[in-house]
Amino acid sequence: MKLQGKIGFLGGGRMAEALIKGILQAGLTESSRIIAIDPDKDRRYFLEETFAISTGKSHSELADSAIVILAVKPQIMGRLLEECAGWLNSRHLVISIAAGIPIAFIAERLNAGCRIIRVMPNTPALVLEGASALSGGANTTSDDMETASHIFSAIGKSLVLPENYLDAVTGLSGSGPAYVFMFIDALIDGGVKVGLSRQDAEILVLQTVLGSVRLALETGKHPALLKAMVTSPGGTTIAGLHELEKAGFKAGIMTAVEAATRRSEELGKLVVG
Repeated sequence: MKLQGKIGFLGGGRMAEALIKGILQAGLTESSRIIAIDPDKDRRYFLEETFAISTGKSHSELADSAIVILAVKPQIMGRLLEECAGWLNSRHLVISIAAGIPIAFIAERLNAGCRIIRVMPNTPALVLEGASALSGGANTTSDDMETASHIFSAIGKSLVLPENYLDAVTGLSGSGPAYVFMFIDALIDGGVKVGLSRQDAEILVLQTVLGSVRLALETGKHPALLKAMVTSPGGTTIAGLHELEKAGFKAGIMTAVEAATRRSEELGKLVVG
């Protein structure tokens, strides 16, 4: 699929960078049809040199874009939307990746009829392995959702969900990489504790995690079945799993997702007032 019209990014940070990289690598458009607006001249220079796109300082330079991706911090979203209301209208497909900002908050500050999609991506998008959930507003069409799905599938996996699930998505896949990195760090420390060098432990752990994920993806088997494949009666694995159960490992992860979801709800209320 080729995207129609220009793509404008309001904000040129790391997530915008990931999207630009993914869009170009997937062949969804050409670099000459992408523009990113950012106040930091060093950031603009980096994006120009890396991707051969256009950059600018004024949000009004995005007026002729067909797709406008809002990639700014939630705290400044309200002010920027009010500044953009003069030119941002129903001609534009507006995609927001600002955490915690509801579609209603955006719609209230723009012209009636604006087509708005809210997306919750995560940081593995930086290596084109992100997980993104998309929710459409009242005026978005099926074509709009298909367009957005193609964009976010270029940086990993994407799925469409009702907006009321996005706080749960934030608690799970938005915060999830931190839980995974914490597990990886603990596993490396475990290797060091039983006598391996940190360097060797890190190599073994990273490949083990990568291989385990690929095994789950390629076989399509439930994680419980894959766990059973490794667990022999009276063996080493069941001894380790027993200790994890005693430490409340699984319950701890579930509680973390629940806590992060609640915090996402709280932060969203603080930002939108």
